[in-house]
Amino acid sequence: MRAARFHEWGAPPVVEELPEPVRKPGEVLVEVRAAALGHLDLTVAGGSFGMKPPLPYVGGVEAAGVVLDADTLAPGTQVLLRGGALGLLRDGCWRERLSVSPKAVTPLASPLPPEVAASFFVPTTTAYVALNDVARLEPGEEVIVTGAAGAVGAMVAQQARLAGASVTGVVGRADQLAQVPEGIRGVVTDDAEAVAELAAARSASLLVDTLGGSGLVERSRWVRPGGRAVVIGYVLGASVTVDLPSWLLDDVALLPVNMVRHERRAREVAPALIERLAAGELSVEVERFDLSEIAKALELLRDGRLRGRAVVEFGVEA
Repeated sequence: MRAARFHEWGAPPVVEELPEPVRKPGEVLVEVRAAALGHLDLTVAGGSFGMKPPLPYVGGVEAAGVVLDADTLAPGTQVLLRGGALGLLRDGCWRERLSVSPKAVTPLASPLPPEVAASFFVPTTTAYVALNDVARLEPGEEVIVTGAAGAVGAMVAQQARLAGASVTGVVGRADQLAQVPEGIRGVVTDDAEAVAELAAARSASLLVDTLGGSGLVERSRWVRPGGRAVVIGYVLGASVTVDLPSWLLDDVALLPVNMVRHERRAREVAPALIERLAAGELSVEVERFDLSEIAKALELLRDGRLRGRAVVEFGVEA
C-alpha cells in the first residue's frame, strides 16, 4: 500500500510502498479515504515538538475512512480516525489502510463526504470551544474574527453568526474576501481606513484571533475595554511582547484556547456539529490533493496559501 513517511526531521515526506497492515485482536482495520494535513503535522515533523514518533514514521493525526474488519463495527461504517497518538507517538494516517485501537476510531452517525469527514473536526470543534467554553459568547455581541478566510477562522465566523452575533471577518488580501462566509462583513488588513475604523470604534466585545504574532496586542485594541481576545493560532508568529501598563489600560482579557486540554469536550460536541454539517448549516472549505502531491500541499499549508483545509485522497470512490 502507499503511504507518506518522514525519514528526516524538517524534510518533506516520501511517498512509498509499505506492507499491508495486519489486524490484531480488538483492533479496527480501516481503509482510509481522505487524510487531513494540519499545522500540528508540520510541528511534529519539525522534530522539536514535545511529542514525536521514532523515525521513519507515517505522518497524519486525523483522517476518515471505512471499516474493513472489526469486532464491533460493521464493514463499511464511515469513521473518523483521531487520537490514540496517531501521528504523534506512532505512525499516523497518511496511508491507504491501517489497523488501530478502537480508541482512535469514531463512527459517524451522519454520512459526510470523505474530504469533509477527514477535515471537519479541528475547525468545527475549535470554533465551538473558543466561542462557547472560552469566550462564553452571548447573542447580540459584536465579534471580530481574524483569518476569516482560513478553515478555523471561517468556522468561527459561521458559528458566531448562527449564535446571534454580529460578525466582522478580517482577511489579509482582497482576493480572500470571496472566501469570507456568507453574512459576514469582510475587512482587508491593507485597507487602512477600514482598520482605523475598527480601532477608533472599539465597538466589538470579542476578538477571536487565529493569527498570533507581534500584532496580536494591537488587534486586541479593536475590542472595547472589558472585552476579551480569544487566541487560537499563531500563523504570523509564535511570540508577542506585552507592555503591561498599556495592556492594563486597554483592559482586554487575553484568553488562550488549549485544544489539547479540551479534547474530551471537542469529542462531546462533535456529533451535533456533524449534524449541522450534514444539514448544510455549516460548511468546511477543502482543497483536495492526491497522495503523490503531499509535499506540495504541505508547502502551501506552511506558507498560508491554502483555501480552507487540505486533504490527501487515495483515489477510492466514496
